[in-house]
Amino acid sequence: MAYPSKHYGLSCNGALRVVLVLFVMFFVGYIVGPGLFSMGSSNAASCSCDCDCSQELELLWPVEFINNSYPDCGKHNPEMGEEMQKNAVDLISDEIGLQRRVAKERLEQTREAAITARSTSSQYQLEAQKCSAHTQTCEEGRERAEAGLVEERKLTAWWEQRALELGWRENITYANNNTIHDPENNDRR
Repeated sequence: MAYPSKHYGLSCNGALRVVLVLFVMFFVGYIVGPGLFSMGSSNAASCSCDCDCSQELELLWPVEFINNSYPDCGKHNPEMGEEMQKNAVDLISDEIGLQRRVAKERLEQTREAAITARSTSSQYQLEAQKCSAHTQTCEEGRERAEAGLVEERKLTAWWEQRALELGWRENITYANNNTIHDPENNDRR
């Protein structure tokens, strides 16, 4: 009985997995390896000053922290210490100047926004007052028209009642139906 070929040797998927694992191991070794080997060597060869400066922390902390954390660095070299103090003072003064400029710009933008908001608010208030005045005028006109219509209906009803009392019955429909003449009914009573 013959076995399928996939049971003998490495299959295509297995070979791919082995190559992938080897590649990942090589890549991890390439990235982590130099850091492990440099820890074993002395830091004195890479540091330009005679001090106990850790290179790991230099890359992780901000400049202000590094300048304040290592006061011994450059202590034996007066020119280096003086230069570091100048750089720290210059950096701090530049940072303060930048923060002042940003604060002034934001304050100016806020003032301009407040002025614009006040102007827009006053325009909206003026338009609202105009709208209220027009609405009030329209409401008064509507009330006058309704009152006039009620008076007109009363007057019409009074005239119809008077006409009925005097015997006039030609084509009359009462004011309740809002019509006076009925064109379909032309006979006299």
